Amino acid sequence: MRIRKFLGNLGTGLLLVAMLVVWGVLPWFAVVALALLMAGWLFGTRGGRLALAATQVGIAGLPQRLGASSVVVVGIAGVVGVLVAMLAMGEGFRATLASTGGNDTAIVLRGGSQAETNSVITRDQVPLLESLDGIARGPDGRALVSAELSQVVNLPTRADGTDANVQFRGVGPLAWALRPKLKIVEGRRFTPGLREIVVGRGAQTQFRGLEVGRTLKLANQMWTVVGVFRSGDSHDSELWADVDVLGPAYQRQAYQSVTVKLDGKTGFKRLKAALAGDPRLKLDVLTTHDYYAKQSERLSTVLSILGRVIGAIMALGAAFGALNSMYAAVAGRAREIATLRALGFRGLPVVTAVMLETMLLALIGGAIGAAIAWLLFNGHSVSTLGNNFSQVVFQFRVSPELLWTGVKWALGIGLVGGLFPALRAARMEVTDALRAQ
Repeated sequence: MRIRKFLGNLGTGLLLVAMLVVWGVLPWFAVVALALLMAGWLFGTRGGRLALAATQVGIAGLPQRLGASSVVVVGIAGVVGVLVAMLAMGEGFRATLASTGGNDTAIVLRGGSQAETNSVITRDQVPLLESLDGIARGPDGRALVSAELSQVVNLPTRADGTDANVQFRGVGPLAWALRPKLKIVEGRRFTPGLREIVVGRGAQTQFRGLEVGRTLKLANQMWTVVGVFRSGDSHDSELWADVDVLGPAYQRQAYQSVTVKLDGKTGFKRLKAALAGDPRLKLDVLTTHDYYAKQSERLSTVLSILGRVIGAIMALGAAFGALNSMYAAVAGRAREIATLRALGFRGLPVVTAVMLETMLLALIGGAIGAAIAWLLFNGHSVSTLGNNFSQVVFQFRVSPELLWTGVKWALGIGLVGGLFPALRAARMEVTDALRAQ
């Protein structure tokens, strides 16, 4: 008997998981189509109208079952809030890096390098690069390129004073022209040849000692913060200085990347072909948009998977909570349901009424959870390690798509949480239920 009960519970659990998975992969238009079919049945058939009438009876009794109803609403609100917050973190990180760069600029790295941290471009290769086809030139005929290097340094965080990694980027004099979105919002640009730094607004909000006029001791040398810039992308997390000053300070004899302005729509293809045709340059090139988008893929995927796994575990728990609450509600309404059956309400309208009631509670919980996630997390700034092992400052991004995902999960929980209690209600023996005390 115990084995049979265990197998029954196991089967129920597996069925709940399977139903949640199937519901989770349904596209939005399939959900809308199902809703329209349900609405058509409810308002266009006699059985549907009976189901609506039974649902109104159940909803009218919700105040008498406030405790059990609150368990369902609060549990589902918690699931949706956590799920949306986790997904918003991944979406915000991805959006920040994806907005960095564009298709009119390109980044050149050593062949086979996946990021600047493991790339090396020697100084004698830069003049060869400047002569290649596909690179735009300024009014003076000079190639629009910026040879750069990146050094990871430690700075104390504002939150608790512990050290965290920051990207200290050395740039050439044309770096500003190659990144027109970057604007100085306080102070001025650094002077070439001097140990001066400009800092991103994101880095300034996350780390101590980056106010204009402050000095930092880096590489056993004193550097002065002379300006603050804002770019609205991952560069907001960086410190910038003259590459010809930063290199010797850290005994760096080579560059790590070269950012170039592309010459028109065909510039990238021409530059790629020119690099492939020069045996002296074993280098790879990507548009800056593609490069930074690739940098975000791994962490965004991890955060998305983690959010969905945690959400699924919590959703399963909430589904069982809804299941227990609705079983108790059905048991407490035995006479009410039996009376409806005696009045001519068949099994399908009763099943539909119980499930609609559960999904209404789930929808309320989902809306509350999504609203809380949006109010608390949308636009909230945090930082995490990027592929260059330095902190990237980004904002949670609670998009309409994520809100829909949260509400969809809530409806899925209500669907599976109300199914079995609804079937139990439909199978009640009318005479036994009417005699129940």
